[in-house]
Amino acid sequence: AQRAPEAHVTGVDIDDVGQARENAAASPWSGRVAFAQCPVQEFETPEPFDLIVSNPPFFVDSLTCPDRGRTAARQAVHLPFGDLRDAVVRLLSDEGRFAVVLPADEAARFIGICRDVLLPVRRTDVRTTPRHAAKRVLLEFVHTSSAPAPDRTELVIGTGVHEQYTPEYRALTRDFYLKF
Repeated sequence: AQRAPEAHVTGVDIDDVGQARENAAASPWSGRVAFAQCPVQEFETPEPFDLIVSNPPFFVDSLTCPDRGRTAARQAVHLPFGDLRDAVVRLLSDEGRFAVVLPADEAARFIGICRDVLLPVRRTDVRTTPRHAAKRVLLEFVHTSSAPAPDRTELVIGTGVHEQYTPEYRALTRDFYLKF
């Protein structure tokens, strides 16, 4: 909503969306932001979306946490990758794009689950510092009928010195952080 003045944004989450509603109501774009508290598997919309962005629960085969809330937020228990793919296929417009944030070691699994239904067109490997391997992968998909060859880039967040961020990371996030 902040970067696209024409956009209408709908947030879908199984958890309490009260805080999100309060935050949106206090923002300059409150009239264009709405929230639905339900599983995305059950979410219905009258019009398909041109863009779907997801930071899903993404640990698949790791140990769960004793804290049920933390497990729901981090483990793909309530939203398995196949269910996320199916919801995106159902909710995305024909020319739409789907962006997702995943741990680096889960990216290949998710791409495989999407094979023949959604095709990756962009991938950014995110590294915390130049010395560390990628921790997260940002993926963008389209319906397979119109997919170009995937574009692959890398983003390094920090320089390796405490609280020193790369110019690329600052440029990308400066609109969202007061300290930049």
